[in-house]
Amino acid sequence: MPPSLLFDLSSIDLTGESLFSTEVIGRVNPQRFEMRQLDGILWYDKDKSQILGYKDVTDNEFWVRGHIPGRPLMPGVIMIEAAAQLSSFFLKEVFEEPGFIGFAGIQNVKFRSIVEPGQRLLLLGQIIKYKHRGLRTHVETQVQGVVDATMVFEAVVAGMRI
Repeated sequence: MPPSLLFDLSSIDLTGESLFSTEVIGRVNPQRFEMRQLDGILWYDKDKSQILGYKDVTDNEFWVRGHIPGRPLMPGVIMIEAAAQLSSFFLKEVFEEPGFIGFAGIQNVKFRSIVEPGQRLLLLGQIIKYKHRGLRTHVETQVQGVVDATMVFEAVVAGMRI
């Protein structure tokens, strides 16, 4: 049985306008073209270190043609990349952390279901560790992916300022 969600989604408008558009995300996160895996931010609470973003998975994703022809499934590594981009955006835009936040590690990953083209992958994040030491920054974010009220993955992603 999957764990509880990091926060209650029932009070958040999951179909509403993004607080931060792809244009704003693109000014903060450097990923471009097929490596951009974060489409919008729906909600955040800085005091609780929680954020909700999403990736709209389309038929035009670079992996669709080759990752299970006839039944394209979003690769788990791309789900984790989307979660890492969510964490990086949160740290840089909301917490105003300067510089590039690079992927530093992953722990406790579990994939629980699939993601297919035509679905919206909700990305829930909560910062669980955030350290500054001089010019060094280290962050760990508990992340979950949800599609149609089903948790599809969970993990802890770590990042550091490079």
